[in-house]
Amino acid sequence: MQSKATTVEQYLASLPEDRRAALTAIRTVILANLDRGPDGKSGAGGFIEAMQYGMIGYAVPHSVFPPGYHCDPKQPLPYAGLASQKNHMSLYLMCVYGNPGAHAQFQKEWLATGKKLDMGKACIRFKKLDDVALEVIGATIKRITAKRYIDFYTKSLAATGRDVTGKQAAAAKARTPAAKPSSKKKTAKQPAATSTPSRRKR
Repeated sequence: MQSKATTVEQYLASLPEDRRAALTAIRTVILANLDRGPDGKSGAGGFIEAMQYGMIGYAVPHSVFPPGYHCDPKQPLPYAGLASQKNHMSLYLMCVYGNPGAHAQFQKEWLATGKKLDMGKACIRFKKLDDVALEVIGATIKRITAKRYIDFYTKSLAATGRDVTGKQAAAAKARTPAAKPSSKKKTAKQPAATSTPSRRKR
């Protein structure tokens, strides 16, 4: 359920009190552990927080990663997101999507807390804050820095033969040259030997 809010504050203010409290608590943990770059400033070598795709988004800004998101280069590279849906709330962790090691570690740490995990490839669904393992979210966000995330993202694209724009890399598009005809002259094939039909006796 995409919101038309243009700022994070507007988005949170539009939510029912219980959902606003839950998403605010998770947001606080994310911001406390988010990579802000060498100088500690938002977007200076790290991530930014802004509305993206109708939800609260965390992304690598174009100033850090100019190509942006390969599916839509006008968008900064998505890293995580928080949203209030019709029947639940969601935390999107694109930073673990497609990364078997990070995904497995996140699941292991979450389940070790004894809390149930309702998770797809990147989306964690929950209905109340008590369902959320805040410490695991914080540890995951802190562990996957902007540099680590960009490295994995670019390598994942390269593994599929695409560059950071999502287009097939030149090497992947290059076709194998057509085989040149042989310079050797072909010799005429000799007819296969056949058995001589027997003559009838007269």
